[in-house]
Amino acid sequence: MENQNYYLKEFQYFDGYTEIIFNIADINFDKMTITLAITNQGKISVIEYDLKRDKENNLYFEYGCQYEKIAVDDFESIED
Repeated sequence: MENQNYYLKEFQYFDGYTEIIFNIADINFDKMTITLAITNQGKISVIEYDLKRDKENNLYFEYGCQYEKIAVDDFESIED
């Protein structure tokens, strides 16, 4: 897998209160990490998460205190 295929792809997640936007800044398949720029209520944070694999071998990371599974394949390219 090429990490440049994922660069800056976006995913929008509603946590029950607000819309959170994730943009992929980097994926490291050797270390199994994903670095995301996260926009939440107007604030941007850059955070690294561990990547995991589910039973079908799909990549995901866990977000928030509920450990919500967010699949890497759910991210989309954003076009103008």
